Amino acid sequence: MKAARQTTLREQVTVSGVGVHSGLPVNLTLNPADAGTGIVFSRIDAAGREREIRADYRAVTATELATVLGDESGVLCSTAEHILAALRGLGVDNVLVEIDGPEVPIMDGSAAPFVAAIDQAGLVSLSKARRYIKVLKPVRVAKGEAFGELRPQDSGFSIDVEINFDTLLIGRQTLAMDVTPDSFRRELSRARTFGFMKDVSALWSAGKALGASFDNTLVLSDNRILNTEGARYPDEFVRHKALDAVGDLALAGAPIIGAYRSVRGGHRLNHAVLVALMSDPTAYTVVEADERRPARGHAEVAGMVAPAYGPDVS
Repeated sequence: MKAARQTTLREQVTVSGVGVHSGLPVNLTLNPADAGTGIVFSRIDAAGREREIRADYRAVTATELATVLGDESGVLCSTAEHILAALRGLGVDNVLVEIDGPEVPIMDGSAAPFVAAIDQAGLVSLSKARRYIKVLKPVRVAKGEAFGELRPQDSGFSIDVEINFDTLLIGRQTLAMDVTPDSFRRELSRARTFGFMKDVSALWSAGKALGASFDNTLVLSDNRILNTEGARYPDEFVRHKALDAVGDLALAGAPIIGAYRSVRGGHRLNHAVLVALMSDPTAYTVVEADERRPARGHAEVAGMVAPAYGPDVS
């Protein structure tokens, strides 16, 4: 399969699970789609109405604990970041994601089950060239000690993530890597979402984490990991933050050619950096894979939301 061409799935595939926050059962089906479709989420709501939303940074309605997609009609689905990471990480350009509940299933807390589903379906090349969002100048968003930035690089996408938690189990962890289908599978896809046992009661009271369990969350006490099998990577925590960033940045609408750095970040910061980039037509351009030359015009930027943080463009 030529990387210069857009891709889609060879056949339909379905996975089933529960929402980590809603606790509700949900089926998610990945369907092949035509070139130029992009990643589109579709859901039939309780009233029997079918809604579709393109996976786009302007469709983000909330970023607390998870990335939530919706429109003027309300939320379509939450916790979209792991399926988005799997699709972008493996280079799937066009797919219709059908769900029958309000939240993407958490599966085992990582992107690995979605990777397995994509592998089961297989990928095929399409006739049209792949388009990329190429970063032309640095864009930086900061708040306090947290910041995120996108910088130009000649080719590919790289990520550099740093976290710092006030617990000896995590502390300061860093991860820097080039993101390719092979490295995504090997280094990021199996990293699970994590949480602290001391926060459970407050989350439940807020109607969150109702579907969380040892089967889908890496759970920490003050001094140890409570899951019987322990961690999958020595630094699984920062790897999961990097996985989330890959998924959140997939909302650019095309693969990014550039370098992303995040310090003490999360969904909100990832989205803010993406909004800051797309808000400045001089900060990026659209290129096609065949010639890597600018395509006609920039991506549509009208009607976008304001950044969660004010951009600090360097």
